Amino acid sequence: MENTLREILRAVEPLAADRQTRCYILQELQGAVQSVESLRGATVEPFGSFVSELFTRWGDLDVSIEFSKGSYISSYGRKHTQEVLRDLMRAMRQRGGWNKYQFIANARVPILMVKSALENISCDISVNNLKAQMKSKLLLWITEIDPRFRDMVLLVKEWAKTHNINNSKSGTFNSYSLSLLVVFHFQTCVPAILPPLKDIYPDSLTDDLKGLRDDAEKRIETSCVDNIRRFKLNKLRAQNKSSLSELFISFLGKFSGISSKAVELGICTYSGKWEAVESNMGWLPKTYCILVEDPFDRPENTTRGVGKRGLERISEAFEMSRDRLISARYNSSFAIESSFLATLVRPHTLHFIRNPGYNSKRHHATHPQRFMSESSHSRTPREYNGLRKPTGSQVQQSVHPSPQVQPQPRKPVHSSTQVQPQPRKPVHSSPHVQPQLRKPVHLSSPVQPQVRKSVHLSSQLQSPLQKMKPEKTQMLQTYQEWRPKKSGLQTI
Repeated sequence: MENTLREILRAVEPLAADRQTRCYILQELQGAVQSVESLRGATVEPFGSFVSELFTRWGDLDVSIEFSKGSYISSYGRKHTQEVLRDLMRAMRQRGGWNKYQFIANARVPILMVKSALENISCDISVNNLKAQMKSKLLLWITEIDPRFRDMVLLVKEWAKTHNINNSKSGTFNSYSLSLLVVFHFQTCVPAILPPLKDIYPDSLTDDLKGLRDDAEKRIETSCVDNIRRFKLNKLRAQNKSSLSELFISFLGKFSGISSKAVELGICTYSGKWEAVESNMGWLPKTYCILVEDPFDRPENTTRGVGKRGLERISEAFEMSRDRLISARYNSSFAIESSFLATLVRPHTLHFIRNPGYNSKRHHATHPQRFMSESSHSRTPREYNGLRKPTGSQVQQSVHPSPQVQPQPRKPVHSSTQVQPQPRKPVHSSPHVQPQLRKPVHLSSPVQPQVRKSVHLSSQLQSPLQKMKPEKTQMLQTYQEWRPKKSGLQTI
């Protein structure tokens, strides 16, 4: 079972191409923002799983349009936020490269949902969502305490999507809630892997995110990093040596009776324990089916959208999965193994696991250049390795020598010859050879492979980084602007 879980991780973990793809989407969105007069000076800043390094290769992208970069933290009213998102949506439609627009103006946080034409990645766009950005960074720092935390979150996300319980729009968990469930499991296992989050960040983002943005963020980061370092350096705490499979099975078992427990108990990662709802004044009056408190913005409930039917489906998924995994752990038949895998992963993920070659081919096709070439509405379904596959005539045309680039023979042979069929062999001007030498030189001759190496390829055959504009090439080579910043605690 441990090996199987590791195979699942290899299938769902993002590759470098997946990170580059998302960076390019952010760059395109930044271009759309800068094209709107009312948005000049605003910045595009990612948050969510991409920042916390808890995203899978199919993960969505959460983005905030920020107006407070380096300045005083401010908030916009609902009406102004809606106007900003409408202006941005118009600009994105004009520029192209986006589809399936959905503007949810009356949501608790107004949001613009779109899909990028590049790999069909979903993007949720909000305005001045600094609090969500800080929550993502806090989770990123928590991942540095123990690598098993990130592995568990990725496995739990894939498992939850398999059972259709990772969709807040349909009344189940959002990804942030799932991450908090893993945090809670790591706090309550024996011995504990993670501390109560009050030992890492005892304050509230609502209170701390005031004044100058840079100063506020620095204060929060310094405090959290110091607390995490103190926890990691504590030699007296007991070490948990559980394997990933043991942690996963116990995770399913812990929440199998969640529907009955949720009647009286709430999940509190701030204190690291179950808490009676009636004894927590911040949770009263209880109006939710299940309560998973936001440790960084108490007493907010991260599962407020989970309804009664959703909770029943969640509880059934936990119980059924636990039973199947326990059965698979003590049986090694192919039928049991297949049922076990179907419990953990979706069909397309299972295909990636059983066909590693297909796995890699799919990701070589993740190239930003494909987005650039298709944004002009003249799309072609024929693609090769992420680029448009050239036809035979295109290839022939692209490798013919132009007046500026002429293939040079290796050695001057006889004055009556221009290109020898076999340059490495001595050539004699016999009557049998002369008719071939009098023909015009074409690249379809036997020396064609050698000539191709010396001729510059056309733009259609260039790599994505070669074809892009210089600023986008630099962005994709390093993506430092969008790359999540770690605290350096992983060296402890």
